Amino acid sequence: MAKAYLVGSGIASLSAAAFLIREGGFSGADIVILEEQDREGGSLDAAGSPETGYTMRGGRMFEVHFECTYDLLSSIPSLDDPSKSVTEDTFAFHEDFAWDDHARLVDAEGKVIDAHSMTFSERDRLELVKCVATPEKLLDGKRISDCFHEEFFTTNFWAMWCTTFAFEPWHSAIEFRRYLNRFVHLFKTFDTMSGIYRTKFNQFDSIVRPLLKWLTDQGVTVQLDTRVTDLALAPGNALTVETITWVRGGKTEVTTLDTGDLAVVTNGSMTANSTLGTTDAAPVLDTTTTDGSWQLWETLAAKRPGLGNPSVFDSSTEDSTWESFTVTTKDPVFFQLMEKFSGSEAGKGGLITFKDSSWLLTIVLNHQPHFREQPEDTFVWWGYALFPDKQGDFVRKPMSRCTGREILDEVLQHLRFEQRPQILDGSVVLPAMMPYITSQFLVRQAGDRPQVVPAGSTNLAFIGQYAEVPDDVVFTVEYSVRTAWTAVAGLLGLDRRPPPVYKGQHDPKVLVEALQTLHRR
Repeated sequence: MAKAYLVGSGIASLSAAAFLIREGGFSGADIVILEEQDREGGSLDAAGSPETGYTMRGGRMFEVHFECTYDLLSSIPSLDDPSKSVTEDTFAFHEDFAWDDHARLVDAEGKVIDAHSMTFSERDRLELVKCVATPEKLLDGKRISDCFHEEFFTTNFWAMWCTTFAFEPWHSAIEFRRYLNRFVHLFKTFDTMSGIYRTKFNQFDSIVRPLLKWLTDQGVTVQLDTRVTDLALAPGNALTVETITWVRGGKTEVTTLDTGDLAVVTNGSMTANSTLGTTDAAPVLDTTTTDGSWQLWETLAAKRPGLGNPSVFDSSTEDSTWESFTVTTKDPVFFQLMEKFSGSEAGKGGLITFKDSSWLLTIVLNHQPHFREQPEDTFVWWGYALFPDKQGDFVRKPMSRCTGREILDEVLQHLRFEQRPQILDGSVVLPAMMPYITSQFLVRQAGDRPQVVPAGSTNLAFIGQYAEVPDDVVFTVEYSVRTAWTAVAGLLGLDRRPPPVYKGQHDPKVLVEALQTLHRR
């Protein structure tokens, strides 16, 4: 039987393994996942304890048109009730805890801003429509700031858009345009975020764990602490992987691929070189060496044209770094104060952005428990900032040099909470510095990302955030799952392929609602 070797254990790779079994008829015993880290899940991570503090580098949002993700997870049993699927779990949770944000934006005085208005000028509207209508090929190498004047970046729309999706003005205009088209149906509810779906727990607990259980029950092998260093390609015009070289436990191993064997590679990682701080220590930015996923892509791209250009994404960390933080406490006072401040119970309020914050801080109160084994007397919430190099408004130093306690102090002073000392003393705050977190948004041109199944490939595919899928948007679970399904269908020549990317811009009703939103006063 043919074997499949999957490099990386993020959601793209786990999805590819599931599709190989479900769609491709592979036996789980013939699938090997090779993971450099000491745990599975890639960027969908979450860990910790009530005593040491919980941590998660990020949290992915979902919406109703993530067809590939919901299709995949509809065949994965829930850990809570195996008679239900993970998809059913997600939809049921949305029914009970849909977001209805009443405090999406907060001003410099700690007061909630009316975010119903996008605060657009006529020029803003015209530039936005022009960007949406510009063919993608004409935006090659352009930044968002090349398409808009400076005032656009002071609007309510931009404050909400950039903090929902993590865009910065210097990011790719191509990606920004894709997002505008892909999520145009969410415009009308953008201030309340009611069109956004979340999983019941963090994504590691809600998605990775049940998917991993299903895969290992099928006999899939997950080999941790394994760094893949090279794929040897056969000579000739065809693109064929002959051997895979990896290092494990200090020993180098070379595996030969037989006819019909597959190599599926997650090229690049947005959470590579992440570092954690503590309540009393700032995280240290690590850009010393790139991890295995970047180095493997660089090695492959140097061998043949058409395998992408990793240096576009991994060589300018000053444009792709930001910082998140996870707060753990046994004192309910912060949650009580925030529920009163925001007008929403925890889990229903959505994102809260301090629009005038020099760090551009955003926080969210998750539904509790947010970790599967989290005790009832423990509360966890999360936040992030897009400008960690800027000096704080209250803590007069860059966020990147702040301890977890200092970051929390900055948030509390923005909120003007009198109970600040009590909250500070009762919280464990773990900041995470991520030098490549928005590297997939960096300015690019056609060809900088390799095709999922490159031209001439007989057994090699690329998956994840740095493989090219027309029309769909990176920094989403859906993109990773779509690349996985595309890879499996392409390599195996399957008739059943991923459903088309949703295109709300072709729906007159959606367009009318979006235009009405642009003109809100």
